[in-house]
Order: sequence, then C-alpha cells, then structure tokens
Amino acid sequence: MHDIRFIRENPAAFDAGLKKRHLAPLSAEILAIDTSRRAAITESEQIQARRKSLSQQIGMAKRKGENVDALMAEVAGLEESLKKGELLAAELDAELTRKLEVLPNLPFDDVPDGTDETGNVEIRRVGSQRNFSFKPKDHVELGEATGEMDFAAATKISGARFVFVKGKLARLERAIAQFMLDLHTSEEGGYTEVNPPLLVRDNAAYGVGQLPRFSEEMFHTDNGFWLVPTAEVPLTNLVNDTVQDEKVLPLRYTAFTPCFRSEAGAAGKDTRGMIRMHQFPKVEMVSITTPEQSAAEHERMTGRAEEVLKRLEIPFRTIVLCGGDMGPASRKTYDIEVWLPGQNAYREISSCSNCGEYQARRMNARYRPKEGKGTRFLHTLNGSGLAVGRTLIAVLENYQNEDGSVTIPAALLPYMGGLTTLPGPTAKK
Repeated sequence: MHDIRFIRENPAAFDAGLKKRHLAPLSAEILAIDTSRRAAITESEQIQARRKSLSQQIGMAKRKGENVDALMAEVAGLEESLKKGELLAAELDAELTRKLEVLPNLPFDDVPDGTDETGNVEIRRVGSQRNFSFKPKDHVELGEATGEMDFAAATKISGARFVFVKGKLARLERAIAQFMLDLHTSEEGGYTEVNPPLLVRDNAAYGVGQLPRFSEEMFHTDNGFWLVPTAEVPLTNLVNDTVQDEKVLPLRYTAFTPCFRSEAGAAGKDTRGMIRMHQFPKVEMVSITTPEQSAAEHERMTGRAEEVLKRLEIPFRTIVLCGGDMGPASRKTYDIEVWLPGQNAYREISSCSNCGEYQARRMNARYRPKEGKGTRFLHTLNGSGLAVGRTLIAVLENYQNEDGSVTIPAALLPYMGGLTTLPGPTAKK
C-alpha cells in the first residue's frame, strides 16, 4: 500500500516510480480523489462543530424558557447533511483504497530500467559448469528411469503439474530441506525456524499483497481459506497489527512448507517435469527490520540463499531484476539462477526481495524506535532459501553419472544414512 502523504508531497517521484513499472502516471487522478475525500471530511467536521454549538444553544435557551423550534429544525437539517457527508467521505475513502491497493511498489532508484527479463542485469557468477563426457539428461529422464519420479500416477490422482517422489529420491529431497534449515538456523544463519499454518484468511493474504491482485493464482477453499503460495504469507504476518521494539529487530524467520499455486498465468509454460508445479516444497526466509537496515538485510538474505548452492557446489548466477520484471510488492529483487545442464540453461531457484514498508502498511506493522517518539512502519523482506524441488533438480542434473546414477553432494551425506549414490536404472533391476 502506498502512503498518500508521499504522493501529495512527491507526485512527480510517484509517477516516475510507476513509469519504471511501465505504468501511466496516476498521481493527478489519485490526488483528485484524495482532495474530494478531504473536502468531504472537512465539511463533515464543520457540520459536527455547528451541531455541537447548536446543542449548547438549545440547552441554554431551554433553561431560559425560550422557544427552540428553529434551532431544533436546523439541527435536524444538519443531521441529514452530516449523514450524506460521512457517506460521501466513506465512499471516496474506499475508492482511494481500491486505487492504491492494486498498484505495485515503487522500485528503488538503483533498479535497472526494462520491460521484461531481457532488462535484468547479471551481477555475479559463482562456480564452474561441469564438463560432461556424455550428453547430460534432464531430471525427468533421470527420475522416471528409476521409477522414483512418477508423473503419470500423480496425473491420474491430481491432474497435471503434480508428481510422486519416491524411495531414495524422496529421502534426498528431505535431506535437501533439512540441510537448508540447519544452515539457516545455525548461529551464522540467524533465522528462527517456524512451522506455520498452511491455510490463511483474506487479511493475511491481503497483508503481503497477494490479494486482491493474485486471487486467480492461489487455491481457495470453500470455507474461506487460502492455501499459502509461499510461507512468506504466514511468516510476514507474524507482525500483522503489532508494534515491535526496535531492540528486538531484525526478526528473522525460516520455514519448510509445501506451497500451492494455481499457475493460472503460466498456462503452457514449463509443462515438462518439476520446474513449475501446483504443489511444491520450499524453504522460505523472511526478515523484519528497520528502514535504515533493510538494504543491508537484503544483501545478507541473498548471501544466505547463495550459501546453500555454494555448499552444494552447484554453479549459479545472481541477477538484479529490472522494474518491469519484479513482483509487485518488491522495491528491489535479486534472482538466483542455478545451472541445469540437462536444460543447458540457468533457471530461477530463489528470489530475494526488499518490500520496504509496502506490506507493513497493509498489515499496520510498526516498531517503536529506540530514540524519538511515536512509531514507524517496519520494512519486510522475503526470499527462497531455496526452492527444494528445484534444488533436487539441480542436484540430479549436476551430479548425474553416465549410467543414470547420481552422486550425493558432500554437504548432504550426513543426512543420507550412509547412502553416497542414488542408483541408476540398471542397478534398480
């Protein structure tokens, strides 16, 4: 949600931010509604003041035995005017909210210009791509060959974009998640593990900006709940309608959950394999901090997500998204893309976003500064640390052997019960 005071004081800057999102200028339209709303409020306040004055006059006149019919008639007329004025102010307030709640956040000044992913800027590459002595397979070939990745059975039960992961492959997926949680909750990581609800109400989805904009991208139950598209929703809402003391900040949370997305806007995209699923596991990171610390916290969060891939020794690159490719709640986003030799391409495995006070305003999430009076809005950040299914894909494709077996990365060996290799299809027989 945007601060109407900022728009009043900085209409040109507001429109410049929208331009970076490739949206038309809207400050004049928004401020016209705001001006009418404020005028209606002022008129109602003036009517209330007149009514109060008349009430006092009526009391004095009655005590003196004077006729008060004219005064009573004026009060009755004011009551009707007040109802109309308050209704108009409420309608204009609702109209202003409708305008503001669907607008995306304003990008930071250092976010690159661009309309889509072609405007994103690579800022670093880490790790070397493996030179295979054979043509590497993609994860679907590897997983289906052993029967431990079963799309056909999932389609019969649930439809497209679902999968059964079985046996040793399921253990590897669980090991990846456990490894990530242990890394993020270590003293160096500093995140508190949370096991959150997977069903949330409208206000929680609204607070992080999922509603009303992305209702078609989410699954909804028939009794009014939303399945979480990411643990960002419940974790960020831990500060919904609260006032935190600055001394406890930053708050850092991490969670391993299934996530649910209808992918309504991605029809026909990435239909093969586990890249884009309706249900997928993810380890999420959320940080809650002060405006002064949010930029540094953003770099730190991105570094923690990168550390997972460094420990797994899988090559990746980090890019900063342009204004036209960022999610609407973000002011700046880093995407981490992992190298997938089976696709001969880098693919997104994490997005780390600084949302500024955009979500905090929607949630009324504030903090009390150590010095000074009053409260200020918090800054919220979120990032994948990482998408577990896509990390499983990356491990399979980068650590595959010619016979279809997969070597377990050293960082995951403590979680695999002595297993060092996923057997290939021949060994299965």
